[in-house]
Amino acid sequence: MGIAGSLCGGLLEFARGNGGMVKRLHLGRASEAGVLAATLAAGGFTGPRTVIEGQFGFLRVFCTAWDEAELTRGLGEEFLVSTTVLKRYSCHATAHPAVRAVRDLQAEHGFAAASVEAITVTGTERVVERHNILEPADLMLAQYSIPFSVALALCREARDPESWDEAALADPQIRSLCRRVRLVPDGEPGTVTIALTDRRRLERRAESGMLEGGELADKFQRLTRGMLGESGATALYERLLRLEDERDLNWLGHSAPHPNPLPAGAGRGDRA
Repeated sequence: MGIAGSLCGGLLEFARGNGGMVKRLHLGRASEAGVLAATLAAGGFTGPRTVIEGQFGFLRVFCTAWDEAELTRGLGEEFLVSTTVLKRYSCHATAHPAVRAVRDLQAEHGFAAASVEAITVTGTERVVERHNILEPADLMLAQYSIPFSVALALCREARDPESWDEAALADPQIRSLCRRVRLVPDGEPGTVTIALTDRRRLERRAESGMLEGGELADKFQRLTRGMLGESGATALYERLLRLEDERDLNWLGHSAPHPNPLPAGAGRGDRA
């Protein structure tokens, strides 16, 4: 029943404490449905033409206010896939500013995780409601938790997908530090304050923790070098950059020597 809830509607009930695996279904099922709809339409299958604006259509069922003109603005000219921001860390996007802030503070001031007494992270009410998970029951829920993500970032290399594994979930230092992270609602989300045992108080606000220009190659290497090796990963990355010049994409299925497209730890983390 828990899985069926995500198959039919992409529910967020998993954020209450268990069943975090279904989070990975949501975007995938939406994409799958889009491909299925296009395939059926190409084969002559029909649906209601007023599905968007009709009396029982999408807008009136799911929205309280809308502007129909927005649905076609830039259609065929603007493509979101070309401007999508990619993740730097293998956790939920809402955790990225805080993770980057604690990483920057640790690099600048040189303190160890063991010297952290308490951490406060500000966020919107919505973020606090959904991501203030102090005792994640499984790894996937841990990646949804801002306190856990912040704690892991102080103990491990957060940019490495392999850092987000079952050992991290069971690590007593990470679990203990996770419980010392307070996520509080505030008008200026993304501010991290760290209180150290030596009475120092450090503060940093990160606008974003997402991937910046020039970092994509490093991320790709981290995800693929375990299977392809350094040279193989580099060659595949460079070919993917010229994907629009390829005549077909059949070679993609033969690029990796293993049927699993990503290392075990990387796959779970990067799809967070």
